[in-house]
Amino acid sequence: MKSQPMLWGYLVHLSYNMWSDRDVPEIQNPHIGAKPYLRFDTGLWHEILQRLVKAHMNAVVLDLGDGVKYESHPEIAVENAWTVGRLKEELIRIRDMGLEPIPKLNFSTTHDAWLGKYSRCVSTDVYYEVCQDLIAEVVEIFERPRLFHLGMDEETAQHQRYYRYVVVRQYDLWWDDFLFYVKQVEKAGARPWIWSDYLWHHPEEFFKNMPKSVLQSNWYYGGEFKEEIKAVKAYIDLEAHGYDQIPTGSNWSTPENFPRTVEYCRSHISPQRLLGFLQTSWRPTLEEFRRQHMEAIEAAGRARESWKD
Repeated sequence: MKSQPMLWGYLVHLSYNMWSDRDVPEIQNPHIGAKPYLRFDTGLWHEILQRLVKAHMNAVVLDLGDGVKYESHPEIAVENAWTVGRLKEELIRIRDMGLEPIPKLNFSTTHDAWLGKYSRCVSTDVYYEVCQDLIAEVVEIFERPRLFHLGMDEETAQHQRYYRYVVVRQYDLWWDDFLFYVKQVEKAGARPWIWSDYLWHHPEEFFKNMPKSVLQSNWYYGGEFKEEIKAVKAYIDLEAHGYDQIPTGSNWSTPENFPRTVEYCRSHISPQRLLGFLQTSWRPTLEEFRRQHMEAIEAAGRARESWKD
């Protein structure tokens, strides 16, 4: 039986240095490339929290990246990054509003520009030491959170085709590194949580090697829920193999994706293994993206309202 209430969460980016190590004029998006300064609007952040409470959501997943001046590795931080003290103040604010703060550090090599020089040291002794230090410090800052999101999505050459420096781990190395992160999180007393898209292309490997202790967030942002779509079928396959899930939706391309995700997954995942839902706009926390954030929260709120616990 589930010991916690359903999680209704929203993913917010403190750091947005995850998409590329350079500006990408090919796709004409000024926010894709990593920047040496923090891209985060505090006023919008506080409004997002207020809207989450109004929408009866109960959790916020905060993607930290290089947006914090970690005491263990301050060299990672970008200009105007939050101090550890500032982050702790915000965590108090989140909890006082009735929301559960959950940390996220994405260790996929496609989304690790935030690691700075260490993103070019992947799978070395130096890299492992840094990752271990960061996970331990974040767990301490968040006062032993029950969940810790490790990302781990989209680690392919295709996803890094615009990068200056390409790193893709394969076969046993991907699993060795992934299980290293899992061990660090579990050692610190939290439950590891990841994106599940590795399953889409490596189902046999996935089900052979993925521990049941790892919480799965399969994600799909389209409007049609047909099992011939790999990302949709993954919800069914994870259920068939007995994994706990928090399905993830977004208004990135389909405004009504989240309500449809909730409806579909409620019908196809056992209540004992359906631990909640996560919504995100995949936009930076900047004023120019206020509309996308608010629309995402509004859609999540409607889905939450229709849910009967």
